[in-house]
Amino acid sequence: MSAAAAAVPATPRFDLVVVGGGIVGLATAHAAVRTGRSVAVIEREPRLANHQTGNNSNVIHSGLYYAPGSYKARLAVAGCAETVAFCREHDLPHRVSGKLVVATEPDELPRMAELQRRGDANGVENHRVDEHGMREHEPDVRGLAALWVPSTGICDYRSISEKIGELVEKSGGEIHLGRSVTGIARRVDDVVVRTDRGDVLGSQVVVCGGLRCDELARMAGADPGVRIIPFRGEYTGFSDRAASLVRGLIYPVPDPAFPFLGVHATRGVDGHVHAGPNAVLAMAREGYDWRTVRPKELLGTLTYPGMIKVARKHWRYGVGEVQRSLSKTAMVRQIQRLLPDVRAEDLSPAGAGVRAQAVKADGTLVDDFLFLDQGSGAGSVLHVLNAPSPAATAALPIGREILERLTGDTLGPLTSAA
Repeated sequence: MSAAAAAVPATPRFDLVVVGGGIVGLATAHAAVRTGRSVAVIEREPRLANHQTGNNSNVIHSGLYYAPGSYKARLAVAGCAETVAFCREHDLPHRVSGKLVVATEPDELPRMAELQRRGDANGVENHRVDEHGMREHEPDVRGLAALWVPSTGICDYRSISEKIGELVEKSGGEIHLGRSVTGIARRVDDVVVRTDRGDVLGSQVVVCGGLRCDELARMAGADPGVRIIPFRGEYTGFSDRAASLVRGLIYPVPDPAFPFLGVHATRGVDGHVHAGPNAVLAMAREGYDWRTVRPKELLGTLTYPGMIKVARKHWRYGVGEVQRSLSKTAMVRQIQRLLPDVRAEDLSPAGAGVRAQAVKADGTLVDDFLFLDQGSGAGSVLHVLNAPSPAATAALPIGREILERLTGDTLGPLTSAA
């Protein structure tokens, strides 16, 4: 071997390469390092949890809403308990405050009954309460009846993600920030992950690309069968006066036609109260405000057959969401359905997140977590194609689920001894 050849560093190789440093990617990496595998996480942003994970309501979901037998139902119920346990073990901010899901109109009562049926089927403790009963939990709420769900809580998912990242590195894993993936090439025995700072080899690869997951799937030669449509969810902060009207979590009964849970009031771990999110079409994949417009991305969204079908079917809903985005008066009317004493002058902007919603070409809004396998064993890639809420709550069991799909290994819940 020549001296020049000897000087060329070998391409780093790992048992598993995870693309994406959100909470699902990090939980997958942590599940893998717990089995002794070598792991690298590749994240294009300069910090972890920069998108969906770090810009959501921070609610620890109970698993009430989701169709029995679905990934969401099974993994959210497990994740609720595990998220609380993880926060307790690592002294991270959290609070199990419970929540009310409130019916404000007679036509919402049958939908609330369906939620109760789902909760019972999923093993989620819930109690139907009348007007008097719901005011025992939230004295300033208005409604006809409600479900009280005691296991719902609040946390800080960015802090949880950063702690999981620390644990990955402590166990020998590597986290590479500010490194963009430019290509994914499957080979017989491994996968080449090409980045703007050199190649990385993985015996297997998991892609948890969030807002870019469909693009990354196509980059790897897969047909994702869906397109990610970015929906911006804007949050509205409450004044101190209005915040005093909220003890914990107050939700509306959601519209079953959509995977969104509606504008809800949340008292965060820092004590501040916000309402939201709404759901407006973002003008870019990372379009966190109306000023952020990427014409090529927007054109791709607007011309996608699935989005055209969604717009034709649900345009009235969309118009209402835009009105609430642009008009404080419209937003306060929505909040007043639950909290009639909140006034427009109590509201102020409080940031936004963007939901990576997978949509099929026929206009179906994918409601469950969605995975796509490219092969099995060495040289395989697993794509996570739909993991919005409650993926943050469910992240720890999702990570184990992914590892089991990749390897057949069964890994128990995270404990202090693990």
